[in-house]
Amino acid sequence: MTGQIYQGFLRQLSTEHTIELLPLYVLSEYQEVTIGRDPSCQIALDPNYFVIVSRRHAAIRPLQPLGNGLPYWEICDLNSANGTYINGQYLQGCQQLQTGDRIELGKNGPLFIFECQFNSSITPLYSAPPPPQTNVVPVKPTAPAGNPKPDAVTFTQLFPLASTGRDLTQKAFLIPGMLTVVFVVLMFAAVGQPIVFNMLLAAYLAGGAFYFVYRLCGKSKPWWVLLACTIATSAILVSPALPLFITVFRNILPGNLPNEGQEINFISLLIQMFFGAGLMEELLKALPVLVLCFLGTLLSPPWRERIGVWEPLDGILLGTASAVGFTLLETLGQYVPDIINNTTLQAGEGQLLGLQLLIPRLLGSVMGHMAYSGYFGYFIGLSVLKPRRRWQILGIGYLSSALLHALWNSTGYVTPILLALVGVLSYALLASAILKARVLSPTRSQNFATRLLGD
Repeated sequence: MTGQIYQGFLRQLSTEHTIELLPLYVLSEYQEVTIGRDPSCQIALDPNYFVIVSRRHAAIRPLQPLGNGLPYWEICDLNSANGTYINGQYLQGCQQLQTGDRIELGKNGPLFIFECQFNSSITPLYSAPPPPQTNVVPVKPTAPAGNPKPDAVTFTQLFPLASTGRDLTQKAFLIPGMLTVVFVVLMFAAVGQPIVFNMLLAAYLAGGAFYFVYRLCGKSKPWWVLLACTIATSAILVSPALPLFITVFRNILPGNLPNEGQEINFISLLIQMFFGAGLMEELLKALPVLVLCFLGTLLSPPWRERIGVWEPLDGILLGTASAVGFTLLETLGQYVPDIINNTTLQAGEGQLLGLQLLIPRLLGSVMGHMAYSGYFGYFIGLSVLKPRRRWQILGIGYLSSALLHALWNSTGYVTPILLALVGVLSYALLASAILKARVLSPTRSQNFATRLLGD
């Protein structure tokens, strides 16, 4: 073996999963090598391109030499957000590397192949006794026979879709872009038809707000289940069940909402809003979620997981989907028509004011109805994970979401500053529930990326 060096190294693969002239990283036999987006990592990846990779994603550590004196290595996940996969299997903790192992940093993330061999063409990185090294030195590999020169332009470089088409269908930005184009075309076609135009715009804005929450949750749920939850809530609002809710919460209980122009102190207003808006509307929006939760218990896998509520993330997704149906019907069926039909306005002014009301109400639904319902949905899902404390958990979730709802409605009568503060608080509570639900999720390793910034 004279003149030969036994070395381990990582060979990075291209997006086409084929070996090209990408960096070859020689591993240290004496110290840990970290991989991530942080510049301090020995193998530092482009933070703008590899957003799925955490700042410190994984580490490769040398182990004690084998009986023949040859070194070997193990890879450890550093609590990354999107996980590390070895040959397609989720890595839990550490695993010894074998020649040919494929390392993937997050699903559909950057790929590496671990290789370990005698190589006399690579200059030794360490002498005996070897001093500690601070960085891994990337070694530029020699182009295999038949490969194009580094400055050559390939077909896939000139026509990127030929090589990235399959990956593109798995990315989060394809479907939203396609739907945006469809809605733009439809809205152009609906110019001059205010009702149709408002419906299209409302559907697009509400869908965008929900998609934002969906991506933060990071768990896949069939679109038809989410749509069914949205439609079910809208159906309740136009069914005979609504007058029954109004009778109980606004006539029997102290939830009779004040009339326009009526003077009332803030505490009395808050109590009325708590019963007449908070408790009533949050229970109404939670009904489809509770029904799906019950249906899930009657089904067999995998349908019970797809349809039912088995963890807090399920409850958040279904709760926010229900809020979309409530917001759309309330906005399009009540607020906007009231503005448009105001006979004191001149021709066209009602349409303009209705449109001006439509946009902020639907965009604000993330801090409003989606926040309250998603927050309550978290507790519904948590009650499934903790059945012995089910009623305590449901009670706290119901009351807290109703109180948030009442605060939003009440502060709107006082000052826009307080209204904004309550909106920020509502969104913060929803975001905190999503983060906690991610930690509690039994399917955490299969969930997709949710981070907009950070690790």
